[in-house]
Amino acid sequence: MALKITDECINCDVCEPVCPNQAISMGPEFYVIDPARCTECVGHFDEPQCAMLCPVACIPKDPAHVEDAQGLMQKYLRLTSQPV
Repeated sequence: MALKITDECINCDVCEPVCPNQAISMGPEFYVIDPARCTECVGHFDEPQCAMLCPVACIPKDPAHVEDAQGLMQKYLRLTSQPV
């Protein structure tokens, strides 16, 4: 499942540079995560870097974008142009 950034975001700029998939960008009011690019860091790290470093813990899993580990790995392979 992709992650999302809630409106508790303080725009501290910690999450965006650590995202290996460039899934995080500035939205109209606070940072947002593109669910088409978010793999929860599967293929890169053991845990989501943005959530791990967020000082206000405002990056939960997004129930609107449910994916299992296999789906996240397939997305990672697609994003990195590796054969699935």
